Amino acid sequence: MAQEFVKAQIKGDKVVVFLKPSCPFCVTAKDVLSKYKLKTGHLDFIDISGRSDMNSIQDYLKQITGGRTVPRVFIGEKCVGGGSDVADLDKSGKLEGMLQSIGALQ
Repeated sequence: MAQEFVKAQIKGDKVVVFLKPSCPFCVTAKDVLSKYKLKTGHLDFIDISGRSDMNSIQDYLKQITGGRTVPRVFIGEKCVGGGSDVADLDKSGKLEGMLQSIGALQ
């Protein structure tokens, strides 16, 4: 069930962040992504804390990304990593190009 949930969320041309609000790396990812003007419906923050299937979601994220921790940031169907990874992509100028490549920017 968790596998189907994750697959449904990352399908398509949007940015999806699986997170827990109390996690400082999740806050970093959210802050970095919030700087960009993304089209409506192209950015989803999914809070997995408190979900009954949270552990199963994290287990599946580990299976497909190599990391069980949050945040797990997907641009399109590709995982780009966590909070530090997103900050590094932003700093290097690569994040904007990745967002453009999926048509997410206004």
